[in-house]
Amino acid sequence: MSSGIPAFFASVEEMLRDYPEAPLISGKQAWAFLPLIVSGRPVGVCILSYDGPHEFPAEERAVMTSLAGLIAQAFDRARLYDIKHELAHGLQQALLPRSLPTIAGLRVAARYLPATRGMEIGGDFYDLIRLGDSAAAAVIGDVQGHNVAAAALMGQVRTGVHAHATLGTPPDQVLHRLNRLLTDLAPDLFTSCLYARLDFARAHVTLASAGHPPPLLRLPDGDTRPVAVPPGPLLGIDPDAVFPVTGIPLTPGMLLAFYTDGLVETPGTDLDDSITQLARHLAAVDDTDLDGLIDTLLRKAATTVQRTDDIALLVLQHATHH
Repeated sequence: MSSGIPAFFASVEEMLRDYPEAPLISGKQAWAFLPLIVSGRPVGVCILSYDGPHEFPAEERAVMTSLAGLIAQAFDRARLYDIKHELAHGLQQALLPRSLPTIAGLRVAARYLPATRGMEIGGDFYDLIRLGDSAAAAVIGDVQGHNVAAAALMGQVRTGVHAHATLGTPPDQVLHRLNRLLTDLAPDLFTSCLYARLDFARAHVTLASAGHPPPLLRLPDGDTRPVAVPPGPLLGIDPDAVFPVTGIPLTPGMLLAFYTDGLVETPGTDLDDSITQLARHLAAVDDTDLDGLIDTLLRKAATTVQRTDDIALLVLQHATHH
C-alpha cells in the first residue's frame, strides 16, 4: 500500500523470501497484491490468493492492474456518494421540525419520506405552530424539485410561515405574504402550501390553500371526505394572487390529515380518484395510535415501492375531553 506498486508471488517459496511468516498465516500458495489508487492516493489493497501455485504472465498482470484501477474508482465514487447523501440527509433533517410541539387538546403525528430516486432530498415540509394558549397552526407544503435548491427554498418557506403565523396573521394573509416573498426571491420553483388555523376557544378551523391537495376530514362516526378548500394559485407565480378562506367547525374527536401529492399522485390515475381512495383508507383505519395510522396509510398507498416524489403527512386529532 505504501509503495503503490502491485506485487505478485507465484509460489510459497517466492513469498517466503520476502515475508517468512505470510504462508503460515494464510495457508495459501500464490498471491497478487493490487494497490487501489485514486488520483495518486492509496485507498486500499485488493488481494487475490490461490490454493495452488500460480504463474502470473504479463498479460494477466496487466488485466489485474487495470481491474484494481476500476475497483479503486468505484470505491471512490461510492465514498463520494455516501458523503453527498449524508450531507443531503443532514440538510433535510435540519430543515424539518425536530419534534412537534405538545398542544393541549391535540394529538399529532407526522412523517416525511424522501423520493427513492435522486439525492433523497426534497421540498416537502410540514409544521405545527403553537399560537398562544388557545390556537395552533398546521401547515404542509411542497416546493417543486428534489435537490438542494428545493430543500433550501423549503427552509425559507417554513421560516416565512413561522414568522407570519406567530404574529397571528390570518391564513389567507400568511399565504399572500409568502407569495410575495417567493415572487421576490424569483426562484423559478413553484410551491404549493396549505395553511390551517385551529382556534380552540371558538371551536373553529380556518383554512387557505395555494394549489395544494385538500386535507381529509374524518368525523368520530367514521365519515371521511376531503375538505372543500378552493385553492388559490401556487406560490411564486402571481404577486397579487388571492387565496380564498374556508371555515369548518372544530369538533371533539375529529381528525384532519394533511398530505403532499406524493401520497396520491400515481401515473395514469386521476388525482380525485386517488384522494377518494385515500379517504376510504383513512375511514377504515384505527385512530388509537396516530403513528400506526400513518404507517397503515403509507402501506395502503404502496409507498414502499420506488417513489418518484417525496411524501409528507401530518395528522391531527382534536382530543375528546374525558
